[in-house]
Amino acid sequence: MTHIFLDTMTGFISKGGIIMIPILICSILALALFVERLIYFARMKNQGKGIESAVISFLDQGREEEAMKAAGQSASPMGRVLSAAMEVRHTDRETLETVIIDAIEEEVRDVSVNTQALATVANIAPLLGLLGTVIGMIKAFMVIQEMGGKVNAAVLAGGIWEAMLTTAFGLSVALPVMLAHSYLIACIDRHEARLQKGSVKFIKSLSIRNNNA
Repeated sequence: MTHIFLDTMTGFISKGGIIMIPILICSILALALFVERLIYFARMKNQGKGIESAVISFLDQGREEEAMKAAGQSASPMGRVLSAAMEVRHTDRETLETVIIDAIEEEVRDVSVNTQALATVANIAPLLGLLGTVIGMIKAFMVIQEMGGKVNAAVLAGGIWEAMLTTAFGLSVALPVMLAHSYLIACIDRHEARLQKGSVKFIKSLSIRNNNA
């Protein structure tokens, strides 16, 4: 069954023309980018878990050096954000919030790597398919002209459906890539929300500590 499917797909690709090659490359590239991001998020899922609570606990006990050390050794996005915040913990509230926002934005940019490439593939694939169809239609009408308009309807239909293959293939690549891109954007949003939540807890704890001092 698999052999028959592969033979059919190979036949479609060969009949679709040269444009099928870049569309196929786009599909392979998109799959590689998506899998790489999935692995990245899976590895990052438990990184820095509870680090904000540990840092806040140290601060509440007045152990600032240990709090700084815990944040720096975390090697997680939340740890890096808290580490940046700890460096300016004695400054005014506005400076502290600015530093935290900048650190969060930098972490979000890091995790957003390759997501824009997926969006680009989703936009390019159907356009390549449309280009292939246009080229195929041009060839079909050139044949009609060369034969003086005396063309069998079956021959004409065969040329047209072969030309339409690239559009179908381009859309079949673009649609799942768009879904993959939306999924990764949702993952990034959850990651950003987690960093913001941890930062808010840190700011609240620091404010309470400063007010009690």
